[in-house]
Amino acid sequence: MTDPIDLICIIDDDPIYAFAVQKLFKMNNFSNNCVIFKNGQEALEGLSNLFNEQDTLPDLILLDINMPIMDGWQFLEAYKSTSLYNKIPIFITSSSVDTLDVNKAETNSLVKGYVNKPLNLDSLTLIKSKCL
Repeated sequence: MTDPIDLICIIDDDPIYAFAVQKLFKMNNFSNNCVIFKNGQEALEGLSNLFNEQDTLPDLILLDINMPIMDGWQFLEAYKSTSLYNKIPIFITSSSVDTLDVNKAETNSLVKGYVNKPLNLDSLTLIKSKCL
């Protein structure tokens, strides 16, 4: 892989998955820095704070669909009305193989791609090729 991505935002309620993905990023020189949110609501608040404080925004968002409080679809809808709209590429990362989810992601203008969990080197290469 080329230079690592500076900062990645992981929005996922599974702490084990988030830990494993960070290890995968580091092992493959994909990224050494992540900000993690447990659901869409927490992510909206956290990303808005980063934006308002003119702090470093993530270069990429990896968004799970199925989460408590605010799921991935609800996050995308709310994200459209924020100052962050279209500032950060978003990839759906999900264990769902439901074609409705895949099709919904493909037709959402905010979503750059749909990647099945678990992530691997091929999916990291795909993500990097589509967002950088």
